[in-house]
Amino acid sequence: MVLAGLVVVYVGPMLWAVSSSFKVRGDIFSFPPQLIPDPVTLENYATLLETQPFWRWMIMSSSVALIATIATVFFCSLAGFGFAKYDFKGKNVLFYTMFSSMALPFAVILVPLFVLVSIMGLSHPFIALIVPWVAPAFGIFMMRQYTEQSVPSELLDAARIDGCGEFKIFLSIVFPLLKPAVGALGVWSFLNSYNNLLWPLVIVAEPQFYTMPLGLQTLFAAEGRQYDLVMAGAVLATVPALIVFFLLRKHMVSGLTAGAVKS
Repeated sequence: MVLAGLVVVYVGPMLWAVSSSFKVRGDIFSFPPQLIPDPVTLENYATLLETQPFWRWMIMSSSVALIATIATVFFCSLAGFGFAKYDFKGKNVLFYTMFSSMALPFAVILVPLFVLVSIMGLSHPFIALIVPWVAPAFGIFMMRQYTEQSVPSELLDAARIDGCGEFKIFLSIVFPLLKPAVGALGVWSFLNSYNNLLWPLVIVAEPQFYTMPLGLQTLFAAEGRQYDLVMAGAVLATVPALIVFFLLRKHMVSGLTAGAVKS
């Protein structure tokens, strides 16, 4: 019964959103609520695509999320490898300081981050939406833990004896062994960037740089609250996220379950 209740809680809003995207605006909040639209209409989708720069929002969000994901996977894997397999002065202090930053709510660092980005000359929306998130503490922690469990130090020593440089060891030996964790981190990073609203709301001022959440938020905040267009946009906005999930689902499951069974 508990699991059935949780299914309703999580699946119910998604079904309602899909159903509402095919309803006229006046029927979305009808009582009693109807899951099956009557009548079914595609007018919401047509109006959204004709009157709003929806595809520009999607391209902007997908581009930012894709670049941020690639950068996050690379830098987090590299940092995790460094923390897991190298000893250097201040290693533990640096790691636990980085790890403790996960306890800070984003609202606490929002204004300082905005000021720092501006001072560094990174305030261009496309750059500012990517650079601050290429090395998240969660990603570094995740890759460090997986590297410690899955990459034998003896393998690295053998590569060094054969004359491999440290960066070549990472690219040729370590990174291929991290595929399950890379899949899990990739999905997490893409969704986190693609769905981000608060940071784009602060850093983006020009409409041509609006991301998907920001664009849909403008429809919701518009006079009359265009719920019909918001629902249609929300349904279409899930397509890139679903594509990434299905492409990386095997690696994601493997990465999330790594270490769950003791060998």
